[in-house]
Amino acid sequence: MAWGVEAKFGVVQGDRVFALKGSVFDRFEPGDELGPLQEQKLLAPMLPSKVVALGLNYANHAREMNLPIPAEPILFLKPFTSLVGPGDKILYPEMSKRVDYEAELAVVIKLPARQVPVERAHEFILGYTCLNDVTARDLQAKDGQWTRAKSFDTFCPVGPWIETELDPGNLRVRALLNDQVVQDSTTSQLIFKVPEIVSFVSRVMTLLPGDIIATGTPPGVGPMQKGDRIVIEVEGIGRLENTVA
Repeated sequence: MAWGVEAKFGVVQGDRVFALKGSVFDRFEPGDELGPLQEQKLLAPMLPSKVVALGLNYANHAREMNLPIPAEPILFLKPFTSLVGPGDKILYPEMSKRVDYEAELAVVIKLPARQVPVERAHEFILGYTCLNDVTARDLQAKDGQWTRAKSFDTFCPVGPWIETELDPGNLRVRALLNDQVVQDSTTSQLIFKVPEIVSFVSRVMTLLPGDIIATGTPPGVGPMQKGDRIVIEVEGIGRLENTVA
């Protein structure tokens, strides 16, 4: 997200970017060329009304934490003001002593969604992107709930773009901290699969076009320090890179 700049939706084709014709929620038809991809400043690819996130949604992460498999998805919210894009800085809050990375596959909604059956969930999905559910872990433990720990400005890097043609069933999800792999799993380990998640959330709250659902993080979450570089990779989408400041 960026304030006070001209932002446009675009379509990436190879190493070129084209302005989007029509609505982002209708079709991805390229218009006038904007220039080479490397010359564009990529923002968070969507500005949602809300980011809905799942806790403890990887079976191997539950085993890592010695926690039981949840009977239903565990939901929490991140405000849209926490969004930043590729290359933006994650700001370390003064009130926290431990800030963690969490690599996630994110779902982007394209239609108003309420009471969606599981078998129709795909009709409401625009595409997928990478997300880092940055968390002030010490404040999460201190508060006993997650709002403050998950909600600081810059605590939701998203990008680099939305991939519209992707099967989310078995994608590799990784986090690399200063080029060292610290998380490495696949979405086959998701306890609640993408269609179940979209359906469940839509039975709790109405999802609006552009809303983002973060599907949970695999094992290996850990702390970041000021000056660190964190990369979130999702197979079939790309790399989301940010630094901590």
